[in-house]
Amino acid sequence: MQDVLKISPGPHISKHHSTRSVMADVIIAMIPAMIMAVVYFRMGALLLIGTCVITCVLSEWLCNVIRKKPNSLGDLSAVITGIILAFSVPAGLPLWAAVIGSAFAIIIGKMVFGGLGSNIFNPAMVGRCFLTLSFGLMMTTWTAPATAWPITDGLTQATTQATPLARSKEAIKAGGQGEKNADVVNKQLKQMFFGSTGGCLGETSAIALLIGAAYLLIKRTISWHIPAAVLVSAFICAQIGYLINPQVYISPLAHLLGGGMLLGAFFIATDPVTAPLTKRGMWIFGAGVGAVTMLIRIVGEYPEGMMFSILLMNALTPLIDRFCKLTPAGGKPNA
Repeated sequence: MQDVLKISPGPHISKHHSTRSVMADVIIAMIPAMIMAVVYFRMGALLLIGTCVITCVLSEWLCNVIRKKPNSLGDLSAVITGIILAFSVPAGLPLWAAVIGSAFAIIIGKMVFGGLGSNIFNPAMVGRCFLTLSFGLMMTTWTAPATAWPITDGLTQATTQATPLARSKEAIKAGGQGEKNADVVNKQLKQMFFGSTGGCLGETSAIALLIGAAYLLIKRTISWHIPAAVLVSAFICAQIGYLINPQVYISPLAHLLGGGMLLGAFFIATDPVTAPLTKRGMWIFGAGVGAVTMLIRIVGEYPEGMMFSILLMNALTPLIDRFCKLTPAGGKPNA
């Protein structure tokens, strides 16, 4: 019997998938966003992604050596953490800060809990939260895409640019005087769809993220329930504000395309380790992520809320799993 039944922490994956194959699919799905990041942010994107990935891999390897545990780099989860963290920070973030954030994500966000399957929070979001709290100015200084760089004597020079969500926050704070900012954001939908706006490295191009999301859904690497719940709840909350005052609150579509909404919905909230196990739990989890994100964007002081909402719902996942229990094999529902 011991050779048949194995008890282990998540992620619990069906037999036609392995942890490595799931992580490999996620890496493949993020390639379009990587390409767009390089197109719009040039060599800085490659350096930032490479720095985060290498630091995450080395940090996990070092933790395994210190703890005298088997090498776990083969599951590719450290690579995923590095890519998602790089996607979640400004393109102009200094590389030394990326090293600190990546090491914190792996060591504190993952390995202190026991490694993959035992961590409570998404490691990449732990690293980003640490960077946001430690280097607030760096994490809110946005590099304009290359298409917006001024050309001087044939040379390009990077400049800073306000993100659509930052303009939205300015419009909300200005109240009746915010029509101009809100109108500017609503007219940027095309740029937000393709990625030619300021923002985090891998969050600006909605079409690239949607292509990757379609790949994951077709391969059944992720379930559609969490992304659907995130996007629907966010749309409803954004629509309420837009109906109240469309001159101050930006359109729901702008909220869905802007910031980390798509990246969070399809690539982060669907993390099998930190997400609920049941379909009903996934709906609750996703709806909470979308609603809290919009609450922060519209009511809070911070223009983006995906990071905080995912970490909050990660903390509530054990309670959601307790409320939405799986039916044991041969048992009665809700037993």
